[in-house]
Amino acid sequence: MHPPLRLAPYREQRPRWPAAGRHIMAQFDDEVVVVYQAYRPEIGHDAALHGRFGAAWSRSRMSWIKPNFLWMMYRCGWARKEGQEVVLALWLRRAGFDEILASAVPSSHDDRLHKTHAEWQAAVTQSDVRLQWDPDHGPGGAPEQRRAIQLGLRGEALQRFADEWLLGIEDITPLVRAQQQHTLSPYDELMMPEEHVYRPADQRIAQRLALAP
Repeated sequence: MHPPLRLAPYREQRPRWPAAGRHIMAQFDDEVVVVYQAYRPEIGHDAALHGRFGAAWSRSRMSWIKPNFLWMMYRCGWARKEGQEVVLALWLRRAGFDEILASAVPSSHDDRLHKTHAEWQAAVTQSDVRLQWDPDHGPGGAPEQRRAIQLGLRGEALQRFADEWLLGIEDITPLVRAQQQHTLSPYDELMMPEEHVYRPADQRIAQRLALAP
């Protein structure tokens, strides 16, 4: 079993969020971290019904997870984009999420991590986790100075995600579509998952990801 998704007003949360820098924004506790994905209905509905991914879900393709709700909303158009009509909240073991972070290699060359392009390419080949930092976005889609993380899983990391680290799945599409009507400023009525800055337990992972203090 997993804890319920905690909701809070957007306007109450925004003042305590960092305005800029690389931050992992997520809902979490000592045991679990919530991430989000969006799928076409035949995959999303089946996964939510059974609490695991079924035969229509591909284990051979890279699958991206996002711990930041508003970043997911920007990417899926609040569940309106084709092929992303069903938004899932997924509860992962926190230790598994930290393993994902520890294995992540940036999708583009970052000389802070890899001195040469060839060294980075070798790391990409060896890792089953991709990392991207993109501008976070507000409820209406405007970009923020803060950076949001998304993580692409393949191979062994994807298998462990589905079979070992995944504790629960919930279809939150009704919440998403109900809240879309409140995405125009001043956002007085907008409710969303409660999120805080997430720090991995191992400080070396935070340093490797160049997380803002």
